[in-house]
Amino acid sequence: MAENNRHYIFNLETTKIELHFEKSEYNAMTDEQKRELKSAFLFSGKGKCWVSRAKEPNLWRAKQVAAKLGFTAEQREGERLTYGEQLDRQAERAEARADRYEGYAANAEKRGEQLQKPLNSMHGDISFFTQPNINSSAGRAFTNYRNRLYARYKSGFEEYRKSEYFKDRAQTARETASKAQFSDPAYLDRRIKECKKEVRAREKNIIHYEKILQAVENGEEKKWRGGEVVTVEEVNALIGRELELAEKAMDKQGYLENCLDDLGGFRFSKDNVKPGYIADIGRWGAVEILSAGPQNVAYKILTGGAAGMGGTAAYAEIKDIIKAEEKKPDIHPFTVGEQFKAIRRDYPDDTMRSVTTEIVYEIVKASDTTIRLKAAGTDEKPITRKPVKTYSGQWRFSIDDTYGNTFYKSAPAIESAERGGLPAKESASVMDKLAAAKEAVAKGGEAKTDKPEPKKSHGAEL
Repeated sequence: MAENNRHYIFNLETTKIELHFEKSEYNAMTDEQKRELKSAFLFSGKGKCWVSRAKEPNLWRAKQVAAKLGFTAEQREGERLTYGEQLDRQAERAEARADRYEGYAANAEKRGEQLQKPLNSMHGDISFFTQPNINSSAGRAFTNYRNRLYARYKSGFEEYRKSEYFKDRAQTARETASKAQFSDPAYLDRRIKECKKEVRAREKNIIHYEKILQAVENGEEKKWRGGEVVTVEEVNALIGRELELAEKAMDKQGYLENCLDDLGGFRFSKDNVKPGYIADIGRWGAVEILSAGPQNVAYKILTGGAAGMGGTAAYAEIKDIIKAEEKKPDIHPFTVGEQFKAIRRDYPDDTMRSVTTEIVYEIVKASDTTIRLKAAGTDEKPITRKPVKTYSGQWRFSIDDTYGNTFYKSAPAIESAERGGLPAKESASVMDKLAAAKEAVAKGGEAKTDKPEPKKSHGAEL
């Protein structure tokens, strides 16, 4: 294996690396070389070669091991398959694998039945199981025969366990062959986003390599991290690789988008999902939509052990809308004209001594969700803040991260009544009725107290 500049084969159909050499060369390797070879490659009896464990684009380790063994040049063979063709081939292999595993399971079940059959045939013969061990020639022979049946019966359980194992493997292979994941909009959405991310990354790499190529062509010397000088051929090879991987990702993206179109696209988006809706998200069941953004929704779980907890999910993960009742957002209590005293700390020198200045901020504009503040007596640009509601019901906003620059305000009493589930007017009327009832009770008590006592009779009245 000391010969250098040998070719490794990059199989475009499998996107794996293949090493072809004789058995005598393998025997001549050191233990360290054999260990490294087996860490990155597996021997294929069908292809009579060593095939990399990883696929493109994760071949850096396999190429590194191949270079140590003298395989430094690349030779391409085969034709690159489209993503759809790869899936069809994968499904075909999975079907064959499932049939093979089902055959293994059936054979193991038959072996288990045959192993346990002799002992099962003795069921009902109580003397066979209760016969004591007799220390005679016939007694020892009977005992040994019975022990052999027990051992065969125990081995039968091992065969049944093998049968269950192969059945599970066959079921997994059937699921792979069915390609059921391509009927799930949430799965397709995640994979499409991954493809778009990869395409953006490849385009960024191409721009970077083109800048290096332009600099090298202009006579500027560039070096890799290891100190080697960058050549035009190396950069062109890297650009070609990035273009090839970008094309591969776009092909996969196109296939996934076609699958999504066959399903009818996304059912839900920001247009038909609003805060307050009760939706069904498969993993958590019924959830309340807290906010709806361009890509994702924030939700609160309503049922199960995780009730009360929240998270985010893509619109594709919403299976159905249980209740379409929009909830109006809460309006903060801050109004135009309110002033707040904030603290500003400046560090004029390197001594880390701060100079504290008090600044008054005034709200100059307010909407239902945001406020605009301006520092009084300065030409600074106004700042915009979004008040948030705390768990205690108060509203707060922060000027900056300085301690003491967070301001709180309680919601008006009318809003507190609405939070209790009653409209403001109705709540006031109920309070009035309660006060009137108390007053009536008090007056009733006074009337009973002021009632004159009946006169006592001192004799018969005429």
